[in-house]
Amino acid sequence: MATTGYYSHRDCWLHEMGSMHPECPARLDAIEDRLLICGVMDALRRFDAPKASVFDLELAHSRIHVAALRGLDLLLRDEMLAGGDGYTQIDQDTSINQHTWNATLRAAGAVLAATDAVMTGELDNAFCAVRPPGHHAEHDRPMAFCFINNVALGAKYAMSRHQVKRVAVIDFDVHHGNGTEDILAGDERALMVSFFQHPFFPHSGDKPKGSNMLNVPLPAHTGGMEVREIAETLWRPRLEEFAPELIFISAGFDAHRADDMGQMTLNEADYAWLTHFIKDIADRHAKGRIVSSLEGGYIPDALARCVEAHIRVLAGL
Repeated sequence: MATTGYYSHRDCWLHEMGSMHPECPARLDAIEDRLLICGVMDALRRFDAPKASVFDLELAHSRIHVAALRGLDLLLRDEMLAGGDGYTQIDQDTSINQHTWNATLRAAGAVLAATDAVMTGELDNAFCAVRPPGHHAEHDRPMAFCFINNVALGAKYAMSRHQVKRVAVIDFDVHHGNGTEDILAGDERALMVSFFQHPFFPHSGDKPKGSNMLNVPLPAHTGGMEVREIAETLWRPRLEEFAPELIFISAGFDAHRADDMGQMTLNEADYAWLTHFIKDIADRHAKGRIVSSLEGGYIPDALARCVEAHIRVLAGL
């Protein structure tokens, strides 16, 4: 049984983008309820996520990007005092409320704290149940529910603060992690492997930005057996050759068959298999060190079942 950390914070519930928005606080409610009911939470070490510092955010993002987010937060608070509706729109699908900045700092801080704990041996691995998600946030712009790229920031932090020489990022969200690629492309200390539905939002990834990117675009309706074959035949050789010292997971569960955000057909057993696959690579090369952070997954019940399956494997339950 592994020592697995579970990082979250109540600030992550307070960020929301409207009553009908799919990226909603109920996602975290469903995860915590499921883990408590099935007893998995009892096997985890729970931590309140600290706030990341602005200085740390700038490891992955431009100073202008970080300042703009902070400025939007202050502007929104002023507008609310003047009777505004409590939201500022970022793009067609993304907005902030008065709690978004703090939630963003907590989400990023969870990944950084988990990285510290895993690298110092306090934990074997960790899961960060946080929102907003991050893998669409690019070096100098937020997009698609994402403001700060939690996993890319974790990778940069590990290389900078812990002198990790080889960091792997594995992204199994149904959408291409364009932001993570934007931040890490060309950095030979990092290797990113992913699959995603294509053609599909954000309409990228079919032409990798760097030789350290292994992107596998997949058509709609791709199922778990095809994904498993891709992991073994395409991902494994690159990961074995790279021999990562630390692995980050962009853990999006919206490729599940029940999730109408995409049109892939994975199930809970497929996510458990993927986690076993990643854990095997980590055990062989990275002393088991894994930091996993929540990305997509928008049907709360299906999301909760998938996270349970994922954490059971991480924790060796």
